[in-house]
Amino acid sequence: MAPEEKNIILQTQNLAVGYANKKGNSVVAQEINFSIEKGELVGLVGANGIGKSTLLRTLTGMQTALNGEVFLNGKNLKEYSSFQLATQLSVVLTEAPSSKNLSVLEMISLGRQPYTNWIGSLTEEDKKAVNLALEATETTALAQRKCFELSDGQMQRVAIARALAQDTPIIILDEPTTHLDIYHRAYVLKLLKKLASETQKTIFFSTHEIDLAIQLTDKLLVMAKDETYFGEPCKLIEAGRFDTLFPKETIDFDGKIGRFVIKN
Repeated sequence: MAPEEKNIILQTQNLAVGYANKKGNSVVAQEINFSIEKGELVGLVGANGIGKSTLLRTLTGMQTALNGEVFLNGKNLKEYSSFQLATQLSVVLTEAPSSKNLSVLEMISLGRQPYTNWIGSLTEEDKKAVNLALEATETTALAQRKCFELSDGQMQRVAIARALAQDTPIIILDEPTTHLDIYHRAYVLKLLKKLASETQKTIFFSTHEIDLAIQLTDKLLVMAKDETYFGEPCKLIEAGRFDTLFPKETIDFDGKIGRFVIKN
């Protein structure tokens, strides 16, 4: 049964993710249950290879769930057509865009594809959405530059702007801080926090920046080896949910300061 709560925009029920093959299903993670409300910034954390990208691909319909259900705005993900899905969620992946010869303005305008006419021309409403995305991500000054001329940090802002221009209730990002230095990692995550607060879009992103995510997110989904945990960062710390993410002989989580520390 679909969830009835009006504020719940993304929800899973007993979700199992992984891969189907001739020998049967290869389950990466299972019994994943969470509910995300409108306007929340939610992080997805866990060790390398734990299944974060697999989960995101399943939530966006790129990969079929092995079991359980995903609901967007109270409607089962399976009931959406590709076009309908493009008006409900936008995705920012880690892969570099293949069209780096486009200008920043052209790249961001691609976010309007679900709404443009058959020849792809932009209406005044489309142009307004693009301009708002440029302003929100502070990329207006980059509008006429070619994407191949941009730094990694600038390109990440452009990718986020494209997702904003798509104007969907949900934005899902896979490792938005990859290849960025510590300043730009913090900058991008603070930008996501600002966008969620000001636009009331729901933003769900995977990250290795667990310390930063603890400080900035409303909720966290923690993928551990045998179980997933969901809740407010402070409550997850109190429950010791970060303690078993990594081998303790190298790194340990200090609940008093809310961050990982390297062991001597």
